[in-house]
Amino acid sequence: MGFVDKIRNNAHRNVKKIVLAEGFDPRVLKAAEYLHKKQLVVPVLLGDPAELKQLASENNVDLNGIEIQNPKTSDKLSDYANEFYELRKHKGIRPEEARKTVENHLYFGAMMVRKGEVSGGVAGSIATTGDVLRAAIQVIGVAPGMKAVSSSFIMVLKDGREFTFGDCAVIPNPDTDQLASIAISSANTYRRLVGGEPKVAMLSFSTKGSAKHEDVDKVVNATNKVKELAPELLIDGELQFDAALIPSIGERKAPGSPVAGKANVFIFPDLDAGNIGYKITERLAGAEAIGPVIQGLAKPFNDLSRGCSVDDIINVACICSLLAES
Repeated sequence: MGFVDKIRNNAHRNVKKIVLAEGFDPRVLKAAEYLHKKQLVVPVLLGDPAELKQLASENNVDLNGIEIQNPKTSDKLSDYANEFYELRKHKGIRPEEARKTVENHLYFGAMMVRKGEVSGGVAGSIATTGDVLRAAIQVIGVAPGMKAVSSSFIMVLKDGREFTFGDCAVIPNPDTDQLASIAISSANTYRRLVGGEPKVAMLSFSTKGSAKHEDVDKVVNATNKVKELAPELLIDGELQFDAALIPSIGERKAPGSPVAGKANVFIFPDLDAGNIGYKITERLAGAEAIGPVIQGLAKPFNDLSRGCSVDDIINVACICSLLAES
């Protein structure tokens, strides 16, 4: 069974309610129809009901049985606006600004997640990643103990092996605390989506002191930070990629390491390395790159590429469901 089939089957086993914030996108409507009919998640669409039904008719989409909420006329709007005002008044926001902000589909959807009315949210088929993350961070917030919201990709190789790469899409140059948060979040993503025990390699151009540089020090310090925060997690660093992946090289370069040669979660020291690394793996090795999966939020709110397909939206909705607490 391929990874996509696995996440869809797992979502079907424990169906959760997920808000699709951009109901005015025909691709989102088609995804909602499929998710509803296949009972993968319970989709909630945001938008004007009359406009969405007209758009659905024009695109041969059946919305029968799918909940639609209009942020601008919802009876929840006042409560949401009041709560958002309390969250952001220290930033100087006024009550009328809070209400106008929450009328926006991204913020309304994020507030539904915050309030527990849905298990998670999906957006980004039209909105930029920056706008999606801004709404999620301001409303849902960062998970306890985390210093950063980051991302990871599930990389599925042609031979069926599945790895997690992080961070490949969000933080350009993470500091020590942020890098530690990326490692912990990526391990959790692996555990939830791939299954099994994560073995985390903190990647560098050095292995166990083979080179001296402040960039190496950052990786070593982040590794030690993770060991303090999550002592149960199998993690080691600093490791070069070959030492992390290939058993014979790992044994030679890092003898006795619990991770070297066995890693399934790879943490890159910065966004240059992470973004380049996942795209090399995708384009040269023919791997399937699934993501980015947004991680580190208190509750899941996942981003889409603006070039996403209907299948991409379906898969991200299932991932969002699997990342949600049961």
